[in-house]
Amino acid sequence: MRRLLIISTSLIIIIFWSSCKNDFNFELSSGNLSFSKDTVYLDTIFTNIGSSTYNLKVYNNSNKNITIPNINLGNGENSYYRLNVDGIYGSGSNAGKYFENIELLANDSLYIFIETTVDIEDLSDQSTQFLYTDYIQFNNGENLQKVELVTLIKDATFIYPQRYLDNQTNQYIIETLSFDIDGDGIDDETNIQGRFLYQSELNFTSDKPYVIYGYAAVPENETLTINSGSRIHFHANSGLIVTNGASIKTNGEFSLDQELLENEVIFEADRLEPIFENIPGQWGTIWLFDGSINNEINYTTIKNSSIGLYISGDFENTQEKLLIRNSKIYNSSNFGILAKGSSIKAENLVINNSGQSSFAATYGGKYNFTHCTIANYWNSGFRQFPTLLLNNYLIDSEDNILNNEVLEANFNNCIIYGSQNIELLIEQLDNSTLDYKFSNCLLKFTDINNSFNTSIYDFENQEHFENLILNQDPKFLSPYENNMIIGENSAAKNQGDHVFSNMIPFDLLNVNRTINPDLGAYQHVIQDD
Repeated sequence: MRRLLIISTSLIIIIFWSSCKNDFNFELSSGNLSFSKDTVYLDTIFTNIGSSTYNLKVYNNSNKNITIPNINLGNGENSYYRLNVDGIYGSGSNAGKYFENIELLANDSLYIFIETTVDIEDLSDQSTQFLYTDYIQFNNGENLQKVELVTLIKDATFIYPQRYLDNQTNQYIIETLSFDIDGDGIDDETNIQGRFLYQSELNFTSDKPYVIYGYAAVPENETLTINSGSRIHFHANSGLIVTNGASIKTNGEFSLDQELLENEVIFEADRLEPIFENIPGQWGTIWLFDGSINNEINYTTIKNSSIGLYISGDFENTQEKLLIRNSKIYNSSNFGILAKGSSIKAENLVINNSGQSSFAATYGGKYNFTHCTIANYWNSGFRQFPTLLLNNYLIDSEDNILNNEVLEANFNNCIIYGSQNIELLIEQLDNSTLDYKFSNCLLKFTDINNSFNTSIYDFENQEHFENLILNQDPKFLSPYENNMIIGENSAAKNQGDHVFSNMIPFDLLNVNRTINPDLGAYQHVIQDD
């Protein structure tokens, strides 16, 4: 019986081995591979900055196991592309460039992952952008098959902090900023990685995009001027700081072709691939520090930051700390604008899609917003705060509550709306007087639980609320896509006060609003069915 069992087991092993051996016979590819794409377009990148990883799927649709003799890049070792074939990168001079004898089972597929990093100076010194191409080659001779690779490389002006070798630790240390933080005239050390802009860097032009690593700081008593059409890109954890006595002026201009926006100034992240186009929180903030003065922003878009504009201090000055007009702030992972005891004058401003509030004025200050659209259709997670937050206090790092008795906030011909029921929160510390006024505004405030039954939200009080339109739909065209233009059925249509519209006679698209002014930054449009 035991002998019979041994014989039976041996026969099973022989049969199984023969079957496996037969199943895994491979023959050379005959050039009948198929691919998920004929051409792989690696989206635009900056010179010397690596691309995202793209993939190509290779199919063996035959009933035979095959061996692909070679998979390689057309430009060989000199190619700026890198390949990973089903997890294999290789080693030596051909790593990522050349692969031999790749096995592919019948009716199966494999992935090829593709990346690139290019120094545009190696390609051309005659242009600020260059179309770089290569191809992936499969087999040779009559069985040759190709998949094209295409990438647009842009030149840029790079601004980054220096790296120093610490002789004690033998590690590199990245330069950090030191400046007067507390106003005592003495520079304070910070852990903010970055550097001050040189005199030659204080005028950004549209000749090339700017790519900033770390924080670029405007030196004391200097002005950073940004010309129309400039593009400023920030790496992760990067941004701009405007220090004591310094200013920033963005001189964007209206463009007839709103699709091209060639004359607008744009602040965004340094990843140009479409997948990153509307991802919040890719970079830090533009910080108008205590003591910065005469800041002006015009026809500018700020997108995909953590905080679009962080503005602190100086509400006592007769001149507002920031004048912002004809501008948009989108996709901020925390706040569109966070102001702390500061002052802002805003006209034709649109803010939308913020992880917390689109506009938060904390610790008091002075704020005047006219023909602005302050909305929040954040859909990337839970949002704790309303679209608009106003208060007159501050809790410091030691949990002390600091009070500012000055809070002056005026909103004229504005829309304050969003995806939550309560889109306005006004917080008052003790018995401080709050000076706020909403004139001819459309506001969303649906207090279904009667949780805000205080005198602050007495919408019949003409001292604080005049000609208020409550909880009616502004009919934004595509608010989740940041298209905040209103339609012809909007409750904001023709509801503006001419006193304010005559002060700002043209909307964000340069449409005259003096005859029948709508609320918000845009006049309504008539949509086709």
